[in-house]
Amino acid sequence: MIWIPGGGLVNGGAEIYDPTPMVEKGVIVVTINYRVGYLGFFAQSALDTEGHPAGNYGLMDQQFAFKWVRQNIAGLGGDPDQVTIFGESAGGYSVYAHLASPTAAHLFRGAISESGSYLEFQSYFDFIVALETGETTGTLFVPPGNSVAAGFGCSNPGETSSETSKCLRGLSASALVAVEPGGLFPFVDGTLLTQTPAQAFADGQFNRVPVIHGTNHDEWRAFVEGEYDFGVGPLTDAEYPAAVAALFGDSVDNPFVQFLVDTEYPLSNYPPPPGVVSAPLALGALGTDWAFACPGRNADLLLSQYVPTYAYEFNDENAPPAQSAVPGLTFPLGADHGTEIQYLFSLKFGPFTPAQQAL
Repeated sequence: MIWIPGGGLVNGGAEIYDPTPMVEKGVIVVTINYRVGYLGFFAQSALDTEGHPAGNYGLMDQQFAFKWVRQNIAGLGGDPDQVTIFGESAGGYSVYAHLASPTAAHLFRGAISESGSYLEFQSYFDFIVALETGETTGTLFVPPGNSVAAGFGCSNPGETSSETSKCLRGLSASALVAVEPGGLFPFVDGTLLTQTPAQAFADGQFNRVPVIHGTNHDEWRAFVEGEYDFGVGPLTDAEYPAAVAALFGDSVDNPFVQFLVDTEYPLSNYPPPPGVVSAPLALGALGTDWAFACPGRNADLLLSQYVPTYAYEFNDENAPPAQSAVPGLTFPLGADHGTEIQYLFSLKFGPFTPAQQAL
């Protein structure tokens, strides 16, 4: 099994993931690192016309690791024809990309995506764009690469492409990190990805191996925690309509926002435990459905037309860490984003009960 760590394609690494529990069950586990941020996912005209594969450098790294495993794992007691790739969050997103990638054909025989369906597989998401669009237009969250280059003074009028490329390569990694958005996405570059995963799965043009995919019951509570409790301040019930509007970039009086607040995800549907308000729980449920559960279900439906597809929902509402163990947290995290990882790796956020240990 090859583990692809998450981190929004802008951070993260393999060093914190101790796979001892799986190894003790007889699995050979390979954990990998790959380029993230603008060093890993960047579309820029001067770089992209140099004659090399472009844009998806982080995914190229991952596939290089897959090829290394295929060539070498027999020497470590493994079977190169029995490789499963798996990852969580951006790692799970990457798994979907490799399923759709022609250059990943025959490199694995199974794929597991944990919470990897975010911001894909819905008609209202269009974050995986063509390389040229990434260069010139960008997306809602990611500015165009040509503008990023110009911001560094690397794309001046009259400058040749080679001069622009040299300027970009002369930048420090820390300078690039300083201007990165909170998350990045792959590109349809014509080689590694010839279409988006959603398109590939819909028309059956993907690497047809058995797939496991799932999401967590309370994925979005992790993001409510980061934005509110450890950001602008704890979310109150009175602020709930404005928080829903902010999630979709709309105004509070937008009929769609009002429908979500009053009908689909009303506070009354989320009675809180003592000492907690409903708003973080309601916003967590809305965000989970919008960004994870509904896209995930669509991915399952598309894949299951062609390959054995196994779906799960991770739902240990009392998974560590407990609310009391996180100073400043005003609501229970439940089964939030990433919580299931500690049930696979030696990465514990708190002590397990006997039932959790059995799980």
